[in-house]
Amino acid sequence: MADGAILDGVLTRLVPTTEGDLDLLAQWFASLDFVEHWGGLPISRAEVAEKYVGRRRPRVESFLVLAKSMPVGYAQYWRAGPAEGGIDMVLGPEARGQGLGPDAARVLLAHLGGNLGWRRVTVDPARGNLRAVCAWEKAGFQRVSSEAEDLLMEFRFPKGRLG
Repeated sequence: MADGAILDGVLTRLVPTTEGDLDLLAQWFASLDFVEHWGGLPISRAEVAEKYVGRRRPRVESFLVLAKSMPVGYAQYWRAGPAEGGIDMVLGPEARGQGLGPDAARVLLAHLGGNLGWRRVTVDPARGNLRAVCAWEKAGFQRVSSEAEDLLMEFRFPKGRLG
């Protein structure tokens, strides 16, 4: 399956971002509550346009995270090699603590392993973002390293089984 797919989870749906999402994403990334653990500083509209509305495809795939058809967050995956890469995700404050993050992570993993043949996926949540660390663990990620400011966590697909 090609990238740019709509991905359905149990609680979430991930849809590729487009130029039409720029206003919403620029508003989110300008909010300190939204970027608290995404660099901690508001991001300019120009940077949001450059990075988060699909202009970096196919190296980085960007998605709106929807819950009950309403946009609640942003997710992306990026390639580090032919069978591995990483995921980044941020949910709005009102969407946190509802199981949406682990659900979105699981649907991304199913796509990356099952459709794209990835073998390894990493995430690097901020050490102090305990809610995110717990959400990644619920999705199946394990801690690999915790010496830096950010934790390194990984998901490895079992041999012979994808997604």
